[in-house]
Amino acid sequence: MKSTSLSLIAGAAALAAVTGFAALTAPGDGGTTAAKAATRLPVERSSLLCPAPGLSDLAETTYTSFTPAGGSGGEAGAAELMQSMSATADGTTAEAGKKDEKGKKKADPGKPVVSLKEPGKPATAEASGADAPALVGTATGRLAPGWTTQQTTTVEAGGARGLLGVSCTGPDTDFWFPAASTAKSREDYVHLTNPDDTAAVADIELYGPDGTLKSDVGEGITVPARSSVPVLISTLTSKAAEDVTVHVTTRTGRVGAVVRTADEETGSDWLAASADPAGTLVLPGIPADATSVRLVAFAPGEGDADLKVKLLGKNGAISPAGHEELHVKSRMTAGVDLKDITRGEGGSLLLTPADGGKGTPVVAALRVVRGKGDGQEVGYIPATGPVGAQATAADNRAKGSTLSLTAPGATATVKVIASGGSEGGEQTAKTYTVKGGTTLAVTPPVPAGLKGGYALTVRTESGGPVHAARTLSLPRDGVQMFTVQTLSDDGGTVEVPAVEQDLSVLDD
Repeated sequence: MKSTSLSLIAGAAALAAVTGFAALTAPGDGGTTAAKAATRLPVERSSLLCPAPGLSDLAETTYTSFTPAGGSGGEAGAAELMQSMSATADGTTAEAGKKDEKGKKKADPGKPVVSLKEPGKPATAEASGADAPALVGTATGRLAPGWTTQQTTTVEAGGARGLLGVSCTGPDTDFWFPAASTAKSREDYVHLTNPDDTAAVADIELYGPDGTLKSDVGEGITVPARSSVPVLISTLTSKAAEDVTVHVTTRTGRVGAVVRTADEETGSDWLAASADPAGTLVLPGIPADATSVRLVAFAPGEGDADLKVKLLGKNGAISPAGHEELHVKSRMTAGVDLKDITRGEGGSLLLTPADGGKGTPVVAALRVVRGKGDGQEVGYIPATGPVGAQATAADNRAKGSTLSLTAPGATATVKVIASGGSEGGEQTAKTYTVKGGTTLAVTPPVPAGLKGGYALTVRTESGGPVHAARTLSLPRDGVQMFTVQTLSDDGGTVEVPAVEQDLSVLDD
């Protein structure tokens, strides 16, 4: 009996390290458990989902997978991203190994696309064309804490033109996407990816400037096991609206969700989910040369939201003339054109309750355009949480990266670590101080002797909180191609209560 009980306790402790399981109770009458101060332990398992990058035969995609060094001294583990099944919104999946109508072999589910071997060194892989599948991945052991994967796609011509970047997301049951659209000039898809061995069922709700956009086909969308389903948003409603908030929830199971946008004039990019609804939001990393910035916000609750709008620049906060405040009606999407708000100076947007109180929870995102005329390019910045203990942008090149660090409150110090390169190079690091109420935009450190791509990890040293975003710019033929990825806490550790167990009650 004694050895069996100890095994149960050990198993529960291991579960706590993965899930945050908070209490242990020993079998037997009279058992007592005394909780001590909580500690943080590295996670032992992580999951990531990457959407299908294609929709163009010209698409060239790079995957960069990375786990920061020093996260765990546990078993070696593994981190692999595998091909998923492709599927349509009616739940039909493609047969693995078969050929399509063009004679091309379809995806082979379960085949590794990118495998990470060790913490601290990125692993990369490439894919081409419209048939590249979504990826489903898991990391265990020392590779799990802080595991991050970036998917970067270049399409140099056509309706999907642009540099499309997205940080592959963990599975969840609830996602908010302000700044989507059902306008005739837009072609926006919600990509739903299921990591599990059983089907998930998802609902998609749309909200425009006048409230709910009625739909008979947005409910009960089946996402087959280990498969991905793209859903064209404009097919879910007959109403065309420039600003639409998309709400994805699941009835059963869980999914990864992200929106791919495409515009006839400004190209294409991924729109990641906003941070959870909150009264105060930070949207970091607006490029200095932005020619158009549009703010889209939504209040999901029963009350309206009145927000103060401020741009945090390198010298402090300013209120955009004519747009000092934004009124967001309950369950209606509000959009406002802030034009070239940065005026040549990179910054971040801070939304706070107009009355100074706790405020009404909202979600928000920015649609940012660089360039003019035929040289325009679009990118998106959702509201994001702070970097916390650490956060990572996995795909960086020798040139083209800009790191934006924002301290909306107190002055903070962060350490930025540039990993070794995927094909060679030595890790380097630099410390930055970010003054309260400002945004510091810097060219991040580059590994000495860099070959290939590398990762940037931001760690909070003191003060804070700090919000961050990385802009990757790869100009092509006069087009200012770029993409912005926000950096929020990677969840590499979980809080686990220490327990003091009296095992005497387990004696025979």
